[in-house]
Amino acid sequence: MNSIVVGTDFSKGSLVALEIATHIANKLKVDISLMWVQQATGLFGMGYDKQTEELATHRLQEIVKEYSQYMTEGKIHAEIAKGKVSAAISEKAKEEKSPIIVIGTNGASGFEKYWMGSTAVRIVTESPCPTLTVREGYNYHKTLEKIIVPLRPNSDNTRQKVPPATTIARIFGSSVHLLGLYTAASDANQLRIILDQASQYMHKEGVEHTAAVQLCNNYCDAVMKYAEEVHADLIVINTEQDKPLQQLFLSTNAQQIVHKSQIPVLCVHPEDIFNVAR
Repeated sequence: MNSIVVGTDFSKGSLVALEIATHIANKLKVDISLMWVQQATGLFGMGYDKQTEELATHRLQEIVKEYSQYMTEGKIHAEIAKGKVSAAISEKAKEEKSPIIVIGTNGASGFEKYWMGSTAVRIVTESPCPTLTVREGYNYHKTLEKIIVPLRPNSDNTRQKVPPATTIARIFGSSVHLLGLYTAASDANQLRIILDQASQYMHKEGVEHTAAVQLCNNYCDAVMKYAEEVHADLIVINTEQDKPLQQLFLSTNAQQIVHKSQIPVLCVHPEDIFNVAR
């Protein structure tokens, strides 16, 4: 089916995530699978509260009715899953062969704080496809005009962010800011080669872009500062899970950016085949 999977906890942040997802779905001409995941309660975590499930069912119906008006090419399908949030979202994405998962990262509702902290990180880590995280309070204005793609030398995966960033730029008509960051002068030449390759790729794909190079001490702080300076709307990063043991975790840089960023973050796994391009 290739539908976009959107996780919700009924917070404002997750509703903004859904709004962005409708825009992507329309461009890709696919449906949206809207999910609320009920976690076990009671003794030994073996039970599920029926009243909460009924309330959630009613709220999902309201959301589908409200946001279906934004869908011009597909439909919104809602469902309730039970169990671990990250596992349920990941499994649904696999089942749907989803091109992307979209979630809110700072939700707080009368149901649960599902997308805060480690849960958001686990969703990104376990996701079988790229994950777009949207922080509560983000003012979505119907487009993502400026996308930042931070690139580093001495990283086998850094170039893998370029194709998905290009695809998102095409969907939203965005311009891309290629940001080359290095910590040692000896890495400057390699970084320029990487930037040149990324620039050539985007030029070939017809995406408007610029390139900048900065010497920095802290990768995360440099990305956040640059995003603020250029009034960016999206940051594209990779999870840097390039070793078997690390596949269970996000890199420190990735975690910090997901947690700190006030704007949406698209997280790409090194092994992702970014089928949004389809």
